[in-house]
Amino acid sequence: MQNNKTICFFNSADAWGGGEKWHLDISHLLLQNGFNVKLAISNKSEWKNKVEIKKIPFDTFSISNLSFLNPLKILRIVSYLKQNKVHTIIINLSKDLKTAGLAAKIAGVKNIVYRRGSAIPIKNSISNRHIFKHIVTTILANSEKTKRTINQNNTSLFPEEKIYVVYNGLDINKFSNQTINKIYSKNNNELIIGNIGRIVEQKAQNKLLDLAVKLKSNNQNFKIIIGGEGRLLDDLKKQAKEKNIEKHVIFTGFVKDVKSFMESIDVFILSSKWEGFGYVIVEAMACKKPVIAFDISSNPEIIDHNTTGFLIPPFDIDKLSEKVTELAKDEILRKELGKNAYQRTIKLFSISKTLEDLLSLGFISECKN
Repeated sequence: MQNNKTICFFNSADAWGGGEKWHLDISHLLLQNGFNVKLAISNKSEWKNKVEIKKIPFDTFSISNLSFLNPLKILRIVSYLKQNKVHTIIINLSKDLKTAGLAAKIAGVKNIVYRRGSAIPIKNSISNRHIFKHIVTTILANSEKTKRTINQNNTSLFPEEKIYVVYNGLDINKFSNQTINKIYSKNNNELIIGNIGRIVEQKAQNKLLDLAVKLKSNNQNFKIIIGGEGRLLDDLKKQAKEKNIEKHVIFTGFVKDVKSFMESIDVFILSSKWEGFGYVIVEAMACKKPVIAFDISSNPEIIDHNTTGFLIPPFDIDKLSEKVTELAKDEILRKELGKNAYQRTIKLFSISKTLEDLLSLGFISECKN
């Protein structure tokens, strides 16, 4: 007998990012496992083609920060949720939470789930106090660190027992079997350091330029490959030239093939000031690469210090340089850390583990056909 309980993933982001990847991957995973799934995305979405390729049923909506004030838009979403018999809605953005969350409440959706993907405290505003008391039924956090920040500004904002940590998962078999087209071939035994991320203040790729200056002064043979786009890219290129390290730093722009990028490097460095969950760390670990990151946010939940890589004091370029130099001199250590990283990824960060964790939550499993 057909189960009419539908899980709706509501995400009106135009651009592609970590939250969008999670919604796409998890909705597709649940669809493959017999769930009724619907995706609600922006009509200007850059990732619509990804949804179509995976053949996930979807509809489009235009949501702004003020859409919750538009009764016609609210009523359209109410009608959509009722028509599709939505039993559980999973929302990723605060603007969607205000609009689609309200609509879900009106429509009588049983489970209104907010997925929190950023380790930044939620503002203790009047509107947030209302939303988290009267609308949201469950919160999914992408790390323990993210979970700890949810009630940081208001200890009674949301019941802690209704906040669940579900790590991002990687389809390791599929990822490992992808064809590799290396983007760079090393010369003269140079150490290849990689970083992927949006070129924005949060990702702090300027710290990699400071590292390059330090390594150059120590006569280290290296290249740093920085993948990604963002509003600070031109400024970063300018800084590299001013620091006279442009021969040591390569900017690739947007990285479409993460697997090939990772297979082109020896060490991955995450320079971010904060992360909800460093998914790119897991991708590097799945390619058996040692990872170095600052000891902040959720990084200690992913990296096992001295076993899969290194955690260093925040923004300590001297210590960062020291660890990079250590890895440059010891290929056996790089391989050992990489091997351990791969095993840790299989154990904790596989897509099958994510599905297992999700199904352990009753509001997901009860929607199964």
